[in-house]
Parts: sequence; C-alpha cells; structure tokens
Amino acid sequence: MPRTTPAYAAPFSGAKLQPTTISRRDVRGSDVRIEIRYTGVCHTDVVQTSDGWGPGLYPMVPGHEIAGVVIETGKDVTKFGVGDRVGVPTYIDPCRECGPCRAGLEVYCEKGCTPTYNAKDRDGKTTQGGYSKEIVVDERYVLRIPDSLPLDASAPLLCAGITTYSPLMHWKAGPGKKVAILGMGGLGHVAVQFAHAMGAEVTVLSRTLGKKQDGLRLGADHYYATEDPKTFEQLAGTFDFILSTISGTVHFDQYLNLLKLDGALVNVGAPDDDIAMNNWALIPARRTYAASSSGGIPETQEMLDFAGEHQIMAQIETIEMKDINDAFERLDRAQVRYRFVIDMTKFQN
Repeated sequence: MPRTTPAYAAPFSGAKLQPTTISRRDVRGSDVRIEIRYTGVCHTDVVQTSDGWGPGLYPMVPGHEIAGVVIETGKDVTKFGVGDRVGVPTYIDPCRECGPCRAGLEVYCEKGCTPTYNAKDRDGKTTQGGYSKEIVVDERYVLRIPDSLPLDASAPLLCAGITTYSPLMHWKAGPGKKVAILGMGGLGHVAVQFAHAMGAEVTVLSRTLGKKQDGLRLGADHYYATEDPKTFEQLAGTFDFILSTISGTVHFDQYLNLLKLDGALVNVGAPDDDIAMNNWALIPARRTYAASSSGGIPETQEMLDFAGEHQIMAQIETIEMKDINDAFERLDRAQVRYRFVIDMTKFQN
C-alpha cells in the first residue's frame, strides 16, 4: 500500500498553505524513497499557488528544490544506496524517448517534462513537491549532492543553481569574457558565484547599490546601480554576455545596448508580462536575445559537482514549515537575502 507523509498544501488558488497528509507511491524497481531534509522556497512556488502561470491542480504541495537522504531503494536501483545524500530537481518524469531526452536535455522534452509538482505524471496522478517529509522518484531524476556541500544551502541549487549555471556554460562564460548579472536576488547571487568560478570578469547590475558588498564578497568585480542613468552611458558596448535573473517587467533595449558585437542577453527570470524590446537594439551589433530553462540531468549533476569543488552554495535563511506563509509574503516583497530554505527535519504535522 502507498505510504502517507505529512505535507503543507495550498487547498485552492491564493489560499494560505495548510498542514495536510499526502500519499506517496510504493517504491518500484527503479525508484528511490527520499527523506526530505531541506526544501528551498522558490518564487515559482508563490506564483503557482496563485495560478500565476495558469490554473493549478489543488490541493497543491509546492517545492522543487529538494535535498535529503535515501531511505529505501527499488530492486533495480544501481546509482544510489540507503544513506546517500541526494537532490531532486524541478522535474521528475520526461518522456525519455525524444531527441532532447536522449541527449540528456530532459528539461526540453518535446512531449513536456513532468514538473516535480502541479502536474500529472504517467499514471495520471498529481505530482506533489518538497513541502513534505518524503518523496519517491525514479533514480534517473535524482542527483548526488557532494559531501563538501551542506544539504541546506545545496537545496536551492536544484533550481536557482542549474538555472544560472546552464546558460553561463552554454554561452561560454569564462576567462576573457565580460559577464553581467542583471539582478542580485535568489538567482543572481548564485549566478555571480558561478561566473566568477568560471573565470569571467563579473559585473552586477542591480537597481541600487544596497547589495554591493554582498556582490563583491561573492565574486563580482564591479557593481553598478541601474537607477543611475550614467550606468548605461558608461557601460555601453561593454559585455559579451548578460544574464537577466529578474522576474519583474523590464524593457530590454537599454540592457541590449550594453552588449558588444555578437553579445547575447539571456533571460531566466520569467517575467509575467510580455517582453518589450526594439529590434534596433539588436541589429546594429548583431546582438542576440535568448531565454533558457533549467538543465538536463547530466548538466545538473555537473553543476552540483562544480559547486562542490568551488564551494558555491546559496546564501540562505532557514525557516520552519509553519512559517511558510510569512515567507511567501516576504519573498513576494523581495525581503530575503537570498533564499528561504525549509528545515524539514523539524516538521511535525
């Protein structure tokens, strides 16, 4: 029989999250059962529990930045054993058959990869996320967390980490490249660390200078306030690559003009409104505007290993599960430096 586990769920759109009990399937041959120790709180959780990206499936248990320990394995599991430190990314069940899946780019599954929560899995059941004590996942979609990283500060890497690492790698941030990180928040503060460790010259572009010391401490070489019009005059034509991590509405022309010839601006911030730009911000210097999702399983493991080697982790504020609604309100007001993480070891329903 399926096991039950305590969780917190939104009973309907816009509702406060409440204690509940959910079922997890029996462990199949290639499954691992994970005791969740820590779950990162992503802005996506706030958006989806309010139907910000379309009608949700309720009751909804959010959470797709999951770190924990294996407590049971199926008979066919070869990658993990009981006691292993593991993570679960933003998706758990792509088709496994299309070109992107075969290439290890499962997040771009042509049939749509199944998100960790707020989706229907292969059995037609609603996926429920990491705001719970346990989860059962096929071993193909489980990652090994290096021993050199603490579990709590590793949890946000399963979304914020791979979402920034993947485009930095794809667009070849590294020695000799001038990289700007637009936004110094939950994604941006991790992106600064990755770009620095890759050897790029890193600049933070933030609305104010309020987080300048944090940015420099985490590896930025320069830090500019975008509320100052002189910033755009001074930095025109400077960067090879700009990574936009902000989710608010932005008109990108002024940022595209900061790119060199053949420079690229890549957006991972997922603004709610339509993107605004003028084509003439692109044409004169053969610039590129692009967007990026998170990453495939091989690259996500590569990211975790890289983070372990370079001691890259999220800067976190640890909370208890009972404080999640307050955390949602603070996150919506950008009142966290820089990521909330739920300590699930203290969660009792």
